[in-house]
Amino acid sequence: MSRAETVSAAVRPRPLWTLGLFRDELRTTFRRWRTLALLGVLAAVPVLVGIAVRIETGDGSSGGGGGGPAFVSQITNNGLFLVFTALAATLPFFLPMAVGVIAGDAVAGEAGAGTLRYLLVAPSGRTRLLLTKYATVMVFCLAATLTVAVAALAVGALLFPLGDLTTISGTRITFGEGLVRALLIALVVAASLLGVAALGLFVSTLTNSGIAAMATTVGLLTVQILDQIPQLHALHPYLFSHYWLSFADLMREPVHWEDLTRNLGLQALYATVFGSAAWARFTTKDVTA
Repeated sequence: MSRAETVSAAVRPRPLWTLGLFRDELRTTFRRWRTLALLGVLAAVPVLVGIAVRIETGDGSSGGGGGGPAFVSQITNNGLFLVFTALAATLPFFLPMAVGVIAGDAVAGEAGAGTLRYLLVAPSGRTRLLLTKYATVMVFCLAATLTVAVAALAVGALLFPLGDLTTISGTRITFGEGLVRALLIALVVAASLLGVAALGLFVSTLTNSGIAAMATTVGLLTVQILDQIPQLHALHPYLFSHYWLSFADLMREPVHWEDLTRNLGLQALYATVFGSAAWARFTTKDVTA
């Protein structure tokens, strides 16, 4: 083996190095006070919703009143519905905001802190580093969603009865099947955030200011306003948030898959487009910080 080949083999990233980089990135992300604070706020939402419903129905009324997120009128009958209500309440803003903060800071935060070029000195390569950053944000999407779901399940079990439940279609399913559907709904909600994650990562490659990237990503969430304007109905199916609440179809019998698959396909499209844009920008970016 020539010296050039030896040097090339020495600096070529190894799978164990990639796993180590991913592990370190996860450790760094989930040890930050900002991350813990975001997860704490997300966990507090179902607690507040559960307490509010409990106080409102303390006189024996059924609650709900036809308003609020889907499933809210069923919480008093079965605490498992608090999981669905909490996810419906946090998905429009709280969950994507938390993901936008983490994704927006992924690259820009390193550049602002002056650590990005040191990461690139290691034999990880820009592509591997960017993929590691995105994988970490994906893990946060899942962690954030499960935080809401687990907190809601715990509060629902403490404040309300548990048992068999009635689907949107009016059929009865067992509590065990309800738990399985709750887990599937949590996974779908987590997958629904992948478009925001890719968008935030792309914004993060455009600036060296973590605060600016986070603010811009969170600001882009206002695109949901366009989904409420009837005159823009032709644009609605292409907005990343349009099918977010389609997870409710998992509580039908049989399950309606049409909007669910559209949602997942749209998130995959956003992840591909903005992930590619982030890669194109990051691999050609002049890193000086």
